[in-house]
Amino acid sequence: MSGIALERRLANFRAARQAGPAVELEAAVRRNRLSRDAADRLAAAVGGEVVAATGGRYVRIDGRPTSLPLDRPQLAGLPDQPPSAAELVCLDIETTGLATAAGTIAFLVGIGVWVGDELRTIQLLLPDHADEPALLAALSDLVSPDAWLVTYNGRGFDWPLLVARYRMHLRAAPEHAGHLDLLPLVRRIFRHRLPDARLRTVETDLLDVQRHGDVDGWEIPGRYFDVLRGGPAELLADVVEHNAEDVRSLGRLVRHLIVAFGDRDRWPAAPAGDLAGLGRAFRLSGRLHEALECLDLALAAPAALARVPAIQPRAVRDAPVDSGWWTGAVDFPWRERRAPVVEPIRVGDAWTEQRLLVERAHLLRRLGRHGDAELAWVSAAAGPGRLAALAWIEVAKIRERRLRDVEGAIIATERARLAAERRRRLGLPEPRLEVAIASRMARLLRRRERQVSPRRLRRPA
Repeated sequence: MSGIALERRLANFRAARQAGPAVELEAAVRRNRLSRDAADRLAAAVGGEVVAATGGRYVRIDGRPTSLPLDRPQLAGLPDQPPSAAELVCLDIETTGLATAAGTIAFLVGIGVWVGDELRTIQLLLPDHADEPALLAALSDLVSPDAWLVTYNGRGFDWPLLVARYRMHLRAAPEHAGHLDLLPLVRRIFRHRLPDARLRTVETDLLDVQRHGDVDGWEIPGRYFDVLRGGPAELLADVVEHNAEDVRSLGRLVRHLIVAFGDRDRWPAAPAGDLAGLGRAFRLSGRLHEALECLDLALAAPAALARVPAIQPRAVRDAPVDSGWWTGAVDFPWRERRAPVVEPIRVGDAWTEQRLLVERAHLLRRLGRHGDAELAWVSAAAGPGRLAALAWIEVAKIRERRLRDVEGAIIATERARLAAERRRRLGLPEPRLEVAIASRMARLLRRRERQVSPRRLRRPA
């Protein structure tokens, strides 16, 4: 670099240093004016009002109230639900992406609160990134410490993203008393008859709600970025309505749970698959007696074998009929040595009478009712396939360990061997299962021999 060029660059640098404060002030004024214009345009397009606060501006939209009366004591009686005195705050957000990293922001936050029997929606819309502190402060004012959040996949996405945004601005996220994420509950109770667990599918198949002209989720980030680039603010009108409908659907889903399962006197009239799913939800929350009651009602329903839905989750639909819902699907001697066992039903598995019996047998064992658990396993062993052998092994375990009936355990193990032999003749060998049965039989025979053989006399010292 020549001396003249270096001198010219140093002169430009000194001039910029001298004019720096004035340039920065002008840029700040320009950003403030653009932010004010963007907020005004958005408020006019979505029917909201501009709120000026410390840290920037945001647009608040107060939606129309929706009649959704809730019987809170009945809701509190369901598994993993908030206490009847807790305030419920429905929460749904629209973001600039699906990641939870620092570059993703929640530009629209929808809140739903109950006032009497009405659900009222409040939405906070972000005009520009620089106004985010004002929106987060407003959200903190809407979530009280004794409130329960009601979300759909909020534990995995919505709330962690908001917590990250609060941390980015060196603020603490609003405290709350609990979090009711409806997605796991829907999967446990209704997944057996839903093609997927998306909120829109739940609306159509459970809540009988049809959206018309709704914006697709993949379009939402692009629309917001187009508005930030100077595009028409009307692009976000459909996004705001989409978010408000999501919040209302959270309230509808809570009410649906109450109507379907809140009154226990109406449980016998519920679909058998839903009762089985509710029993699974009770079991996972540690309420085993209620879980057993649900399974008993499901087994007592007519057409117990007709519980496989016409539309099944793809993983269940494409799985082989005889595998996929117990451990040990791959059965080779050089693989895992632990004996196969029958596991409780997994989320997404279709309900059949045999699988209801398996779930019921597990519950009875956990409740310490070993005699009833033995009878449940014997009933499950009457079914076809690999389950028969596995169920007889469970019968042998109970008879040996709990009922102290070694002879009965030997009989059950022999029946397990016969069931495994039938599968071998059908061209479906189970090497690891057969090895486990043979090992159990040998051990039981040795134990019986020790019990019937005379005791050896001790020699005097």
